[in-house]
Amino acid sequence: QVQLVESGGGLVQAGGSLRLSCVASGLPFNNYAMGWFRQAPGKEREFVAVISWSGGSTYYADSVTGRYTIARDNAKNTVYLQVNSLKPEDTAVYYCAAAPFLFRDHRNLEHWGQGTRVTVSS
Repeated sequence: QVQLVESGGGLVQAGGSLRLSCVASGLPFNNYAMGWFRQAPGKEREFVAVISWSGGSTYYADSVTGRYTIARDNAKNTVYLQVNSLKPEDTAVYYCAAAPFLFRDHRNLEHWGQGTRVTVSS
C-alpha cells in the first residue's frame, strides 16, 4: 500500500519560509518522480514542482520559480519543498504526489498524500 505523508505546513507571515516534507512508503521510491501541487479554497489543484527519480531534473510553476526549491533524499524516501519569500497568494493545502514518470498534470496521478496546510498572513 502506497503512503505519502506530508508535514511542515503552518502559519507564517509574508516573506517567511517553511520546509515541507513528504515521506513515501510502499513504492520503489528511487524509481519514482515526486512532486508537489497546491490547492487554494475555491480553486483547482495546481502544479508547483516536480523532481526526477535521480534528482537530476526539476521543474517549477512560473509562480514559484526562484522562491521554491524541490529536493529529495532517496536514502530517506523523502521529498522536500523549501518555500521562501512567501506571499499571501501562496496560501493553500500543499499535496505530495508520486508517479513513475515526470508530471505536471494532477489528473494523471494515482498516488497522493493527505496534504499539509500553508497559511501566509499579510
